[in-house]
Amino acid sequence: MGDQSDGDKRAGVEDKNLLQYDCLHSNMSHGQTKKSEVKNRRYNAADSEENAQIKLLFQTGFDEAELKSYISVIHANVYQTIKVLYDGSKELAQNETDSMKFVVSSENKEIGEKLSEIGGRLDYPRLTKELAEDIETLWADPAIQETYAHGNELQLPDCANYFMENLQRLSDANYVPTKDDVLYARVRTTGVVEIQFRYDQTLFEDEQKNRMMETKELFDWVLKQPCFEKTSFMLFLNKFDIFEKKVLKVPLNVCEWFKDYQPASTGKQEIEHAYEFVKKKFEELYFQSTAPDRVDRVFKIYRTTALDPKLVKKTFKLVDETLRRRHLFEAGLL
Repeated sequence: MGDQSDGDKRAGVEDKNLLQYDCLHSNMSHGQTKKSEVKNRRYNAADSEENAQIKLLFQTGFDEAELKSYISVIHANVYQTIKVLYDGSKELAQNETDSMKFVVSSENKEIGEKLSEIGGRLDYPRLTKELAEDIETLWADPAIQETYAHGNELQLPDCANYFMENLQRLSDANYVPTKDDVLYARVRTTGVVEIQFRYDQTLFEDEQKNRMMETKELFDWVLKQPCFEKTSFMLFLNKFDIFEKKVLKVPLNVCEWFKDYQPASTGKQEIEHAYEFVKKKFEELYFQSTAPDRVDRVFKIYRTTALDPKLVKKTFKLVDETLRRRHLFEAGLL
């Protein structure tokens, strides 16, 4: 092969310096991090959902064997979800003023205790029809439904309602996960981090700390690291579909970072107003934390919905076009 042109070499350097900051999505499930680990890895995806989305969009998709490999993950999600709900109902019954509405009916308490015990195991049994019926019974209990409505106070997986509504299919002896099942599946990964966008929730590992404040601190810390001084950033504000519903019920100013937020309207106008406010906060943080001689590095913010393949594909295309233009600029061709 011939020698690389200066433009190619510069493009290669730029590509190596790119930190795809999708670990800092405005995302909405579990996650924790150690700042000392950030510089040692290039973030690819927050968890199995984003990994699966990329595979479905840009690779060959899943064959049946790969789909079946998600069965244990999906069944674990089911058990973890019902445990969080049952244990959460007991906690809310002790702490809330109107406590009785969180008390599970006497006939369902035995089921709840059994499922909570299963959900606390390291190894989960395969979801059978009998266990699925027990979960359906407990899920239908008014106290559990009331607890679900208070999910922002618990570490409740985003997949909760989806899997609870599909229990019979998930427990079939010949069950093979669908693409949607895989996209909803959650896996806590090691070394790859998802920081949360649930501005009204606390961290899984520190219930006294707001998740969005942790996101702010981590982003600020990364921007100031010498090893990233030439690094471009792509910030994905992910799970916008959940944000759309959340912001109309829970005001942004419940988060300390957003305490100066003032609602401007209702409906879609309010959603856009809230989104632009959050986006501006990250932009301000970027310029405050970036050295004056480095403000020209690429910093782009995208909003995505990981379960919408068309939107994710469109976002990746925009990212690709941005990087191509950057490469051409570095090579002196623009």
